[in-house]
Amino acid sequence: MSEPSPGAPGAPGRPDRPDGDPGEVGHLVEALLDAVGARRNRDIHRAILASALELTHNGSGRLDLKIARSAIAEMAHAFSMFAPFREVPKVTIFGSARTAPSDALYSLARVLAHRLAEAGWMVVTGAGPGIMAAGSEGAGPEMAIGVNIRLPFESLPNAWIAENDKLVEMKYFFTRKLMLMKESTGFLVLPGGFGTLDEAYELLTLLQTGKAEPAPIVLVDQPGDGYWSAWEEFVTSQVFRRGLADPRDAALYKITSDVDAAVEELLGFHRNYHSRRFVGDTMVLRLHHAPSDEELRMLSTAFADICSDRGIWPTEALAPERASEDHLELSRIALEFDKTHHGRLRQLIDALNALVPAAG
Repeated sequence: MSEPSPGAPGAPGRPDRPDGDPGEVGHLVEALLDAVGARRNRDIHRAILASALELTHNGSGRLDLKIARSAIAEMAHAFSMFAPFREVPKVTIFGSARTAPSDALYSLARVLAHRLAEAGWMVVTGAGPGIMAAGSEGAGPEMAIGVNIRLPFESLPNAWIAENDKLVEMKYFFTRKLMLMKESTGFLVLPGGFGTLDEAYELLTLLQTGKAEPAPIVLVDQPGDGYWSAWEEFVTSQVFRRGLADPRDAALYKITSDVDAAVEELLGFHRNYHSRRFVGDTMVLRLHHAPSDEELRMLSTAFADICSDRGIWPTEALAPERASEDHLELSRIALEFDKTHHGRLRQLIDALNALVPAAG
C-alpha cells in the first residue's frame, strides 16, 4: 500500500490522523491554542484551525481563500459585538431601504421599534436607510444594533446608527443575514423588495425545517394596504394548493396592521414557553408554568399527530440538562416530536402560552 500524499487525510503532519497521533502540525496547533489561552471549547477551536489548514492543500484558489478569510473575519467581529448583549431579547426588523421618512410605513416601523425598546428588547436592523433607519430611530441609541452591508450604493449606515458602537459592517449578504437572524428571538417584516422577500422566505424556511429555534414572525401591513395579504393569497393559492408546503405552516407567521397585535405576538410568545432542547429523540420544552395533568391530557390528544403514542408528559431536567445547568429552575414537559411538522409545533407552543393569562 502506498504512502498517503502530503496533506492527504492520514498523512504525517496532519492533526486528524486516524491512528490518534496528531503529527507535527497537530502539535503546533495544540501549542498555538496553549499560547492564546484557549481552554473552553478547545475541540471546536481545534476544528476551526484544522478547517483553515485544509484550505492549504485542497486546491482552493485565491478568490476562494479571500471569501473564507472575509467570512470568518466578519463573523468573528459580529460575534464580538453581539456578545455583551446575548442575554437581552432582540427583535430584527426587515423592510425596504427605499421607504421615505415621510411614508406612513416609516412611522409604523419607528413606533414598533420604540414600543419594543420600551419593553426591554434591543432592535436589530440592517443599518441602512428606509425601514432600517426607522427601526434604529425608534429604538434609540442604547437599544439599537446595526448590521450594515457594503454595497456600491446605500453603503453608508443611516444617521441613527452611524456613530453607534453597536454597529458592524459586512461584505457578504450571507454573513450579514446570519447575524440578523441568529441573535434575535422575534422578527418584524415590513413591505419591501426582493431583499426583504428573500429575508422573509429564509426565515420561514429556517423555521419550517427546524433549522432555527421556534420564534415569532410578524408580517406587518400598513393599515388600509394589503402587501402581505396579497402575498398570502399567492402562497395559499399556489404554494399550499399545489402541496408544495404544508398549509399548517401558516402558523409560523402572523399578518397584522395593528401595532398592539404585532407587539403582543412578540412579547406573548414567551409568556409560558421558554425554550426547547433535544435529548436523543426526546424534545424537552422548558416552561415558566407547568401544565396540570388534565391540560397535558388535552394537549396529548390535540397534538397526537406530532407525538409518539406516549403523548406529552411532565419531566424533570434530564441528565444532559443537569450536566450543563441548562435552565434547571424551569418546569418541563417532553414529547417525541416527529421533527417534521414545525407549523404544528408552533401551534403547540401557542396552546401552552394560552394556558397563562396575558399580563395586564
